[in-house]
Amino acid sequence: MTAPLLLDLSHTSHTRARTGIQRVARSLHESLGVRAVPICHDPYLGAWRELEPWEQANLTAEGAASAHRGARWPFGAKFRGRLRRVLGIGAGLPAATRHLPSAEGVLVPEIFSPAVAAALPALLAAAAGPRAALFHDAIALKLPELTPTKTVARFPAYLHELLQFDGIAAVSEDSRDALVDYWRWLGLAHTPPVEVIPLGIDSPPPPSEGKVSPASFQLPVILCVGSLEGRKNHLALLDACERLWSAGTKFELRLIGLAHPQTGRAALERIKELQAAGRLLRYDGAVDDETLETAYAGCSFTVYPSLMEGFGLPVLESVARGKPCVCSARGALGESARGGGCIALPSVDAGSLAGALARLLATPHAWAALAVGARSRSFKTTGEYADELLEWLRTLPRRDSRRTVPART
Repeated sequence: MTAPLLLDLSHTSHTRARTGIQRVARSLHESLGVRAVPICHDPYLGAWRELEPWEQANLTAEGAASAHRGARWPFGAKFRGRLRRVLGIGAGLPAATRHLPSAEGVLVPEIFSPAVAAALPALLAAAAGPRAALFHDAIALKLPELTPTKTVARFPAYLHELLQFDGIAAVSEDSRDALVDYWRWLGLAHTPPVEVIPLGIDSPPPPSEGKVSPASFQLPVILCVGSLEGRKNHLALLDACERLWSAGTKFELRLIGLAHPQTGRAALERIKELQAAGRLLRYDGAVDDETLETAYAGCSFTVYPSLMEGFGLPVLESVARGKPCVCSARGALGESARGGGCIALPSVDAGSLAGALARLLATPHAWAALAVGARSRSFKTTGEYADELLEWLRTLPRRDSRRTVPART
C-alpha cells in the first residue's frame, strides 16, 4: 500500500501545549512525514479536512510552550468554516479530505473529544484501509479522585468508542491490560485486538562521559519534569524535599511542567509556601525544548513521583541523558525503569521519596552505579516507533464493529 495514512490531529493541531499525548502526536506527525496526511475535524465546517497552514504551524512551532492545554481556533478560521458550510463548499468527506478514498488507513493518536467522537463513524466508514487508535492509559478509571472531573465523566464513553476501530495500539503492557480488563468486565465479545507497542523517545544529546556525581556540582539540582496535577504526586515530593531541607541537606529542586487548573492547584500553593520560607525551589512552568535540555544537562539526577502513568516518557528521557531517575516501580513506570538507571520504589510516599533522594545526594558510588546503568541502555527512537506502528497497522484486517456486543445477557 502506497497511499498515505490519515493522521487525526484534531486537538494537537489547535494548541501549542506539550503534554505527553500531544508530544506523541507531534512526533508521529514528524516521523511519518509524507507517509501520513494530517487531518482534523473542523466543527465550524462540520466536516473532516486536511490541515491548513496555520494548523501545521502549531505542530512544528518552536519556542516557548503554551500555558493553555485547550484547543484554540482564531476568529478567521471559525468564519471560513462557517462560510464554507453555508455555501456547501467542502462540507462532505471526499471534498474535505481528497486522500480519503485511497488512504492506507486511519490512525488516531489522541484522546478524542465528544465532538470528534460523533464525527468519527463517518470517517472510519469511508476509509478504505484499517482504522487504529493509540491507547495511553486508564488513569481516569483507576484514580478518579486525582483526575479532572470532566475527564472522569467522559472516560467510559471514550473506552466504548474505541470499539469501532480495527485495532488498538497500547503504549505499555499496563495500559493494554487495563483496557482489555475493562472490556472483559463489561462482558463484551468481538473486541478489537490490543497490541502493545511501547513509545519511542527523541534522540537526546550524548550524555557527558566525565566523572561527575551530585557532589561534583556546586549545588546539587534535582529535576522533576511533568505537568502539575493530582496524580503526578508533587505534594509528596515537596513534603519529601522539605524533610531533607529541614535536616540541613543542601540541594535545589527544579520543577518543569504545565499546571492543571483543577488538580494542580494544591501543588502550586505548596510551592509558593516553600519559596516564601526560603527553600531552594524553582518552578518554571511550561518551557521550550532548549530550556528543557539545559535543565537536564545541569541537574544531578531526576525524580518522577507520579502515582500512575500510561508510559512515563520523563523516566526514559532522563535515563537516555545519563541522568538517574527516582520513580515508582508500579505499572507502566516499572516497565520503563526495569532496564536500569533508576531507583524504582514500591511506594512513592514522602518518606520513601526522601530516603531515595537522600541516598543519591549523599552516596556518590550509588549515583555512579545508576549513571553507568543509564548509559548502558538503548532506546527505541520516535522514528522507529512510527515505523513499527505503521507496519502493525498494515497487518490489521477490517472488522465489523457492529459485532461488538455484550457476551452475557
